[in-house]
Amino acid sequence: MAKHIISLTVNGVREYVEVPSNMTLLTLLRERLGLTGTKDGCSAGECGACTVLMNFEPVNACLTLAVEAEDAVILTVEGLPQDGRLDPVQQAIIDHGATQCGFCTPGVILSARALLDRNPSPSEWEIKDALRGNLCRCTGYTRIIRAIQDAAVGGADD
Repeated sequence: MAKHIISLTVNGVREYVEVPSNMTLLTLLRERLGLTGTKDGCSAGECGACTVLMNFEPVNACLTLAVEAEDAVILTVEGLPQDGRLDPVQQAIIDHGATQCGFCTPGVILSARALLDRNPSPSEWEIKDALRGNLCRCTGYTRIIRAIQDAAVGGADD
């Protein structure tokens, strides 16, 4: 198996990593870099538990080869808090009790963060559309949507 040395920025840190051609971004993040907030839910791009932001856009890390992340900027859930404070989306998810098992939560948070970065005042429909790739089998989506609406309204000022 061919190996490649790739360079990417993960949560603000430049990384140089040797990876085989078939290694996924998910495996690189979890097993090589120890960022276990990114979850392996289905390994088929169906559930969104592995969602990370690559160059500010949500991607399924289980379907993205690590070599595709060459020179990319990757943000995982571990990289969201700033100065010891949770991201407004993270805080709103907690405040609204929008988790149960929490397995889907990192991917939901990153999808929501990407949406709010593009559109600080999304409609309910736009929130639902942004979450269409994130499956939650525990909470339903009502509390998640309310949390994202709350982060959109008050998050920038927190």
